[in-house]
Amino acid sequence: MFQSQVDRPPAAHWPTYVVDQGWADFTAEDHAVWDLLFERQVDLLGTRVIGQFLDGIDLLRLSHPGIPELGELNAMLTSRTGWRTVAVPGLVPDPIFFAMLSERVFPIGNFIRTRDELDYLEAPDCFHDLFGHIPMLAHHDFAEMVEHVGRLGVAAIAAGHGERVARIYWHSVEFGLAREGEELKILGAGLASSFGEAHFSLESETVERLPFSVERAVNTPYRHDVFQPRYLVSGSLDQTVADVLALSPEELQAD
Repeated sequence: MFQSQVDRPPAAHWPTYVVDQGWADFTAEDHAVWDLLFERQVDLLGTRVIGQFLDGIDLLRLSHPGIPELGELNAMLTSRTGWRTVAVPGLVPDPIFFAMLSERVFPIGNFIRTRDELDYLEAPDCFHDLFGHIPMLAHHDFAEMVEHVGRLGVAAIAAGHGERVARIYWHSVEFGLAREGEELKILGAGLASSFGEAHFSLESETVERLPFSVERAVNTPYRHDVFQPRYLVSGSLDQTVADVLALSPEELQAD
């Protein structure tokens, strides 16, 4: 996931990774795939995902048919929390990614999977990015937390500890679970946008589900090529937000 120090691009160069979304170039089939993925995932999630996620879908009108046009989406998202989306051609390096987050910018892949790839795609496409991540960025506390993670990431990478922030991000924003009342719910975007792992994370008897803490997140490795062997579970969404916001760059870099 991480590049060598020599290969790491300066974070200030993140605008050079931005491309045009090319919304007019999406085909009818592309839009049909989005609609299929969206309907299937909403039906699957039901009450399995935290309520704020579903609220975000409504607030940002993501249920409108077809792939969202980023300009229209940004008009709603920026007015709510100051975040905006930009199109990128694929994965961006971690220094660039965290620099974007630190400025309330979220990168969105300018492509969508095919029908043959509905259940798995190695590189995150616009469905993962838009459906998985953006609904939660419509909520002020969570939006503030993700910006803070970006700032932590910029500082940690500069200090040679980028993997620590990557693990915090992974175990909260991407693959976190949280309790909502007495129920275990999906929090992370990687789970919310995955048909197979949404089931697996909540129902499998073969994985570990450990209480979330920043310290545990920092010290818990993860896999990006298979379903996770363990998930971290917060007592609530508010706990995740409070714990991450309380972390300072100095604490993260301390050995």
